[in-house]
Amino acid sequence: MEKQKKSDRRLLSLDALRGFDMFFIMGGSALLAALAVLVPGSFTETLAVQMGHVSWHGLAHHDTIFPLFLFIAGISFPFSLAKQRSQGRTSRDIYRKIITRGIVLVLLGFLYNGILNFQFEHFRFASVLARIGLGWMFAALMFVNFRAVTRIWIAVAILVGYWLLMMYVPVPGVNADPLSFEGNWIGYIDRIIMSEHLHQPGQFDPEGILSTIPAIVTAMLGMFTGEFIKKQKKGLTDTRKVLWLVVAGIALLIVGLIWAQVFPINKKLWTSSFVCVVGAYSVLMFALFYYIIDVLGWKRWTFFFKVIGLNSITIYLAQKFISFSFTNGKVFGGLVGLMPENAQPFVESAGYVALCWVFLYILYRKNIFLKV
Repeated sequence: MEKQKKSDRRLLSLDALRGFDMFFIMGGSALLAALAVLVPGSFTETLAVQMGHVSWHGLAHHDTIFPLFLFIAGISFPFSLAKQRSQGRTSRDIYRKIITRGIVLVLLGFLYNGILNFQFEHFRFASVLARIGLGWMFAALMFVNFRAVTRIWIAVAILVGYWLLMMYVPVPGVNADPLSFEGNWIGYIDRIIMSEHLHQPGQFDPEGILSTIPAIVTAMLGMFTGEFIKKQKKGLTDTRKVLWLVVAGIALLIVGLIWAQVFPINKKLWTSSFVCVVGAYSVLMFALFYYIIDVLGWKRWTFFFKVIGLNSITIYLAQKFISFSFTNGKVFGGLVGLMPENAQPFVESAGYVALCWVFLYILYRKNIFLKV
């Protein structure tokens, strides 16, 4: 049997980081927030604040979960593309697979939003899954058609163009701050096209049409990272790759923080400064996981996150259609009731996380994975 090339092996760090990211969606945020009730103090209270979204401008840890997932999806693509080409897939096959994946994620977003209820009057078209699908799809199409240098200039053009449009092109008929809830281009375009089908009908959607464009760059940053990690070049050791990723992450952070002085960090608008700052966080987190797991070989601790990461879309959808909260009450409700009042939220949240993880572990043992 031919020995597998190092550059073609599955990155355990990627599965672990994806699992770490989804842990917070799987009840981890509520678990850590409950620490503030169990162990009151400045640290736990600050941690609890980080487990929620900021209302408008600004950044909390919970705001990084979505873009980090999109970034990770980007990292995977250069490896997937190389595998497809090694299997003799034609360009037509590759394009078909890219577009199919994007469309399937959009449709899963419809499913998540309740399309099967057949109540279309206020049905929401946009979704987290749709943004991931579209952002990744357009980034992937550019990846297979343009060299890295060209894609870098495209990414810069998107972010700069988005900034100039949002800040300096007046929204017709609106006399308000161009970055306010009422006065931004995203809400204006969505109200024209989707109106009553927004997250806040007739007002605004955080996964709107226009703000999907800079989200493409988030996926592109992941693809740049995956492309770099996959690169085989004399003298470019894994440790040096990590160092270069750290440098890139720091550079992105500096650019993002400077840009934020004139174009604030805002997840709901997916501002260019948000792309850079959260891109920096994503690069640095991947560098950390890659170094610890794939370079140093410290892998045993990753199993908990690996189980989540291999079925990340599954647990995202399952929490919508399976009442883990009901089951949690039946299984751990008695134990929760025996706990002191300040410990009850923590024990309840821990039970919820445990049930979700056991569900994924059963799928893992049965070798059942939802692949999109």
